[in-house]
Amino acid sequence: MTKPVCAILGVGPGNGMACARRFSEGGYALGLCSRRGPDAAALASVSDAHGYACDVTDPASLDAALAAIRADLGPIETLVFNAGSAHWGDIDALDADALRRDVEVNAVGLFLAAKGVLPGMRELGRGNIVVIGAGAALRGRPGTIAFAAGKAAQRSVAQSLARQLGPENIHVAYLVLDGVVDLATTKARMPDKPETFFLSAEGVAEAAFAVTRQDRQAWSFELDLRPFGESW
Repeated sequence: MTKPVCAILGVGPGNGMACARRFSEGGYALGLCSRRGPDAAALASVSDAHGYACDVTDPASLDAALAAIRADLGPIETLVFNAGSAHWGDIDALDADALRRDVEVNAVGLFLAAKGVLPGMRELGRGNIVVIGAGAALRGRPGTIAFAAGKAAQRSVAQSLARQLGPENIHVAYLVLDGVVDLATTKARMPDKPETFFLSAEGVAEAAFAVTRQDRQAWSFELDLRPFGESW
């Protein structure tokens, strides 16, 4: 029996690879995409995974990667959009290019990726688009003026897609990540923080997989994820 195909855009050592492991365990063949392509060690660590170089802001690059996934693995049933751009600083510290870039990657990239996978999902008669978002989508702060704008725009794109595509049996879900993901690099920058401070990438991946398994009579659009001890 042919495996269903999951394409993950924005594969890095945190949420991207955690999602790759979880969807692989769930029986998917994987098309793993990043700007330079996942490294060999990352690919070797996951069963039935293929790597592709892809810039989500470049329509030609994105279309080529999605076409290669379809040719190598088959029609894409599930898309996990984890690509992102984050510029930190207030209006005095940043220029307009920072804001443009965060909107371009987070929102325009999602728009282009959805357009790229929609024909195949419509032909299948089903599909999932899971967007890895952020709490910044819901609140702007001085130091997140560019990132929050990008994520708010991304959430709006996702919500518009969900409302249009739900009746076509294509489930669009937005995961609001409210916390610092437990990457080795982030832990090194915050050596005073306990393990319980960090948001688990494996937990994010479990939630991403779970929404693709929801009964379509009880679909979620938005799911917020945060460490259990966080004050919010």
